[in-house]
Amino acid sequence: MEIHAEAQRGRGAVTNPTGRYEASRTLPFDDGWGDGDEEPPGLPTIVTAEQTRRAITRNSSPDIPFDRSLNPYKGCEHGCVYCYARPTHAWLGLSPGLDFETRIISKPDAPLRLRDELRRASYQPATVVVGANTDPYQPTERRLGITRRLLEVLLEFRHPVGIITKSASVLRDLDLLGALAERNLVHVYLSITTLDPELSRRMEPRASSPHQRLRALRELAGAKVPVGVLAAPMIPALNDMELEAILEASAAAGAHSAGYILLRLPLEVRELFEAWLQEHYPMRARHVLSVLADMRDGALNQSQFHQRMRGTGVFAELLARRFELASRRLGLDGERRSLDASQFRIPPGDGKQLALF
Repeated sequence: MEIHAEAQRGRGAVTNPTGRYEASRTLPFDDGWGDGDEEPPGLPTIVTAEQTRRAITRNSSPDIPFDRSLNPYKGCEHGCVYCYARPTHAWLGLSPGLDFETRIISKPDAPLRLRDELRRASYQPATVVVGANTDPYQPTERRLGITRRLLEVLLEFRHPVGIITKSASVLRDLDLLGALAERNLVHVYLSITTLDPELSRRMEPRASSPHQRLRALRELAGAKVPVGVLAAPMIPALNDMELEAILEASAAAGAHSAGYILLRLPLEVRELFEAWLQEHYPMRARHVLSVLADMRDGALNQSQFHQRMRGTGVFAELLARRFELASRRLGLDGERRSLDASQFRIPPGDGKQLALF
């Protein structure tokens, strides 16, 4: 069901298109009975638990430096309109639009499944990334604590872990992250898309504000937890002009490394992003999409490996060069620190006793 944009205070998507696997589509229709001056009610967040057969998701992508990940949630309440994970909600019979940020699927038994998988004799340890698809510290994590329990298992097994998040709530787990960092078993990346609080509020409405993310970065670095920044995604003519400022602020807060990704618009994300642009930045919309097409071989998305993260053409090369120069100047261009998988061990007994040290 499509819902008018004005109803969605605190939400990112402005539409709720039918998932691509559904047999029929619905369209909005004004029957004249509504009061145009009446503000429609907001949408609540509904969290549903599912049983999980496996905790670890595998990938073979040459574009990313890890082959396994943990995702405690499907969907994400942060509501980032550009999120490349939105199309996965169509697999659930839900919309990649507003459903993605209001219909959250949790995996409360993921820590138990993770323990089972790590105990298998055939398991070979390597860095697992928490939050590769949806944010592990989205608001519902404050209540459910699934991410924290996953970190407890990883610490117990002395397993290396990377974390990607837009939330300052990562500081809640500073005790576990500190214990992992002492053994060179963790790095954390804060995704900082903009330093402009107004743009952030519109583009990623329920994520932590930019200054809160910088504070989290600073406190993690102060606790000697290795931290980096992801300036992602870079959107031409909207936030790409902030690239150097984001890197400078992050380096000043203690970031040790940096990365960036060009905006991706796979499947339904294109329609959602175009509608969002028209709603919030109608005077810029055509220019943003035009420059993006120049960076994507004339299309608005590229799915090819080695191109989908960076783009092609003059504008893409210029963005890459700017990132390279700024990273070098700020000392963010060193080799990423390798985590130590050699400490992996299967704890004795039933594994219920957590040893922090």
